[in-house]
Amino acid sequence: MGYLVYHILPVGKRYGYNGEMAHATMYFPPDFLWGTATSSYQVEGHNTNSDWYTWETADSSPIKGELNCGTACNWWEMAEADLDIAAAMGNNAHRLSLEWSRIEPEPSVFDPEAIARYRAILQACHDRGLEPMVTLHHFSNPLWLAEKDDFNSDIVVNYFQRYTAKVAAELGDLIPKWITINEPITYAVMRHLTRQFPHGRRTGVGALFEAIHNMLRCHAAAYHTIKTAWPAALVGTANNMQIFEARPDGNLIDRWWAGQVRGLYNDSWQDALHTGRYRGIVGSKRFKDLAGTYDFVGINYYTRFYLRFPPPPGFVERQWGPGAVVSDGDYGEVYAHGLYQMIEHVWKRYGKPMYITENGVPDAADRIRPGFLLDHLRQIWHAISFCYPVMGYYHWSLVDNFEWDRGWTQRFGLVAVDPVTQERTWRPSAHLYQKICKTYSISDDMAARFAPEMLAVMWPGTKPSPSAKPEQPTA
Repeated sequence: MGYLVYHILPVGKRYGYNGEMAHATMYFPPDFLWGTATSSYQVEGHNTNSDWYTWETADSSPIKGELNCGTACNWWEMAEADLDIAAAMGNNAHRLSLEWSRIEPEPSVFDPEAIARYRAILQACHDRGLEPMVTLHHFSNPLWLAEKDDFNSDIVVNYFQRYTAKVAAELGDLIPKWITINEPITYAVMRHLTRQFPHGRRTGVGALFEAIHNMLRCHAAAYHTIKTAWPAALVGTANNMQIFEARPDGNLIDRWWAGQVRGLYNDSWQDALHTGRYRGIVGSKRFKDLAGTYDFVGINYYTRFYLRFPPPPGFVERQWGPGAVVSDGDYGEVYAHGLYQMIEHVWKRYGKPMYITENGVPDAADRIRPGFLLDHLRQIWHAISFCYPVMGYYHWSLVDNFEWDRGWTQRFGLVAVDPVTQERTWRPSAHLYQKICKTYSISDDMAARFAPEMLAVMWPGTKPSPSAKPEQPTA
C-alpha cells in the first residue's frame, strides 16, 4: 500500500489564519492513482446512434435547459487536448467509457474506424502517463439494442458478451482496469421507476428487477470473457453508494425504510457479485458463474439523502437540515464523512481493494468544490491510515459535460467548458487538484490558499482570519 505520514512542522501566521497550530500535511501512498472520470456520451458529441440521442432530441424531451448534448466536449475529435489538461494537472490515471453504439452500430457489425479512434484515445492516455480504467456500459445503448428491449430481453447477455469479446480482442492490451457496468442499480431505477432515463415499453418494479437480473448475467459473462483474454486485468463495477438516513425527527417506520433502501441500493448488486445470489424485495435468485466476479469495488459517492415513508415523489427528501451545504440545483447535501463510512462499510463487507471511481459536486461558481475536494480526500486519507485499501481516486469530472437529464444546467468539471465555443477555463479547484496530485498530499497550506473555511473543519482549533479569502490562481 506504500506509506502514509502525518508530517508536522512549526509555522507562523500565513494566508490570514491565526498561526496557533503546527503545519500539517497528510501524505498519500506513492502508488496512489490520481485521476478524473468521464463517460463517452457525455463528452464525445454526436452519438446519434444512441438511445439517449433519440430521447433528448424528441419533442417531449425531458432535458433541463436550452441545450442538448450536441457536440458535448468534442472528444471524438479532440480528446487528446483534454488529456493534455489531465496530464498537466498531475493526474496519473483516467477513467473513460466506450460507446457501444459506435463500436457495434448494427447487430454483429463492428466499425473498424470507431475501434481505431478508441485505440488512439487509449494510446494517448498511456503516452501522457494516464493509466486508463475503461467502462463498457455507462448508461447509453445502441438504438438497435433499445429496439430489442435492451436489458429487459434475455438475449442481451449474448450481445454484451460479444461486444466485450470484441473490445478485449481489439483494445485489451491497452486496458489494465475494466468497469463492466456503471451504476447498474441507478441505471435500472432511473429507467424503470423514476423514468428520467430512456425507457422501454415496460416500467415498474417487475421490469426493474428483470433488468437487474440480466445485467448481473451480462457482468458475469463480461468478467469471464475479459479474464480469459487478459488474466492480469482487474475487473469490477462502479457502484453508486450514497448515505441514506431517516430524518433526525423520523419515526421507526422511516428508519426501517432507510435500512431497506440502503440494502437494495447500496448493497444488493455487490452482494450478488460476492455470493452469486441476488436478494431483491421478495426472495432471492442465484446466478451461475457470478460469485466472486470482481477484483475490486468501485465506489461512486456524492451525497447524503434523508428518507421518509411513504416516500415522496423522487423517493428522497429535498429539504435539508439546518446548516447543510447544498450543491447547485438541490443536487444533494455535501457530506464528506459519508465517504469514510462507505469505505469502511465496503471493506468490512467484501474485503477487496477499492477505487473511488466517481466523486464530485455540481458547482458552476466553484464556491464549494475546493473545500469538497479537501474534505473528501481527508476522509480517504483517514481510511488509508486505518489500512483500508483505497487504491485511487477519480474525480467527477475533468471537464463540464452533458449531465444526462440535467443537460448543461449542472457543472461538475474541474475545468469549465463553454458548450458553444468549446473554450476551456481552469477553475480554482483545478489548480488545487493539481497541487494535490503533484505532491500526493493535502495540507493546511492548501486549505488556507483555496478554502480557508476548511481550516477549522480539517484542523480543529484553527480559525481563518475574517479577512482571509480563497486564492484565485492563474493558469
